Amino acid sequence: MLKVGLTGGIGAGKSEVSRLLVECGAVLIDADRIAREVVAPGTPGLAAVVDAFGDEVLAPDGGLDRPRLGALVFADPEKLALLNSIVHPLVGARSRELEEAAAEDAVVVHDVPLLTENGLAPLYDLVIVVEAAPETRLYRLVRLRGMTEEDARARMAAQATREQRREIADIVIDNDVPLDALERRVKDVWAELLHRSQASPRPPQE
Repeated sequence: MLKVGLTGGIGAGKSEVSRLLVECGAVLIDADRIAREVVAPGTPGLAAVVDAFGDEVLAPDGGLDRPRLGALVFADPEKLALLNSIVHPLVGARSRELEEAAAEDAVVVHDVPLLTENGLAPLYDLVIVVEAAPETRLYRLVRLRGMTEEDARARMAAQATREQRREIADIVIDNDVPLDALERRVKDVWAELLHRSQASPRPPQE
């Protein structure tokens, strides 16, 4: 099994890269999706978030009001750290369960937005970083996701810098390109992942 960490700043297009890798044959473990599952209505995770931030982060249907919670934490490092301390252990436990269920010869791609920030690179055999220029990311967040510019900038600022992500990258994928060019790049990367999966991966660092 080859364990790959996939990360990138918000708005860089990491989800598109993960989709293309799945088309190539990767097993995807999506930390964002798991993060939603572990705070679904009725879960201990949601109860812990409400205990920490109050009923104001609940939507009328009893689920988590993600835009409200995001606006609350992404401009406040202490609140963001508190949220992460609740959610990340739950996400980590579920991710390990899914990884253990994958085939022994699988290329398992862990899509982890905060891989750099949380020092998780040593958990993987290699790390792929998806990059896009700050102005491209801002455009995508405001025009395509409907965020306010202020909220988008706050979320970008709360994450690692481009330089910090590059420091941990084994492979960098530029997503400031047309989709057909991105598809070609991902196919090249997939070929490299298959090659590496046939070799002995480096063990995770302690």
